[in-house]
Amino acid sequence: MAIFKEQVTLNDGQNIPKLGLGVWQATQEQASIAVREALQHGYQLIDTAAIYENEQGVGRGIQESGVKREDVFVTTKVWNDAHGGEATAIALEQSLERLKLDYVDLYLIHWPVPSTDKYVETWQNLISLKEKGLVRSIGVSNFHEAHLRRLLNETGVTPAINQIEIHPYFQQRPLRAVNQELNIRTQSWSPLAQNKAIEDEVIKTIALKHNKTTAQIIIRWHLQNDLILIPKTVTPTRIKENFDVFNFELDDEDLKRISLLDRGERLGPDPDLFG
Repeated sequence: MAIFKEQVTLNDGQNIPKLGLGVWQATQEQASIAVREALQHGYQLIDTAAIYENEQGVGRGIQESGVKREDVFVTTKVWNDAHGGEATAIALEQSLERLKLDYVDLYLIHWPVPSTDKYVETWQNLISLKEKGLVRSIGVSNFHEAHLRRLLNETGVTPAINQIEIHPYFQQRPLRAVNQELNIRTQSWSPLAQNKAIEDEVIKTIALKHNKTTAQIIIRWHLQNDLILIPKTVTPTRIKENFDVFNFELDDEDLKRISLLDRGERLGPDPDLFG
């Protein structure tokens, strides 16, 4: 088993780094360069998805980094059009081909898409793909409590991760509590609120106090709330800055001030309605 720095253990015994790189909205070329830079700077977690249309770039970046495959934790996701039937296995096969990998470390159902009511069948497909060794861990993204409980009730298999939108303006405490109750790790997407939160005056004040960037303060807030996160950037200086967060801690006052910024502001779609 790979040894990851600053890691947590999932409910299936696999380890995952706490902080990684997201590549949403990055082109193939941007993803390639960003992944290579991140891995060479010490990152070990890379998060992509079929719908991002940059898996080839991610795979190229991994190859060009010179980092051993077993020292990289790769996440990708099955899109809404590949739910149920044989579509899920075909989608993973295509993702692996684009990534030039034999397996992915984590495979997620990207959205539940309740309107088609195939997410339980898709979850059963993921269970099968894990049994075949094509994925190491399986999880979900954007699942609400009802979706999670239905998976458990109908399959008996608990997702390792629920990747959901979390940032200072949308802290999702009730859903995080459900994840914790069910022994599911919470992972944050759009952890910087798509860069809206880095301009926040409260966070600027805390950043000045610690002589850190506002992004570093927000990333530290996620880490100290026991969240795994994948901030997206394709800028080499920001890639390095975002990873330089393990040498300081926010105090109780800092954490309380950020907790008060929660205003229920969802930036992405509602999982009950999307797809």
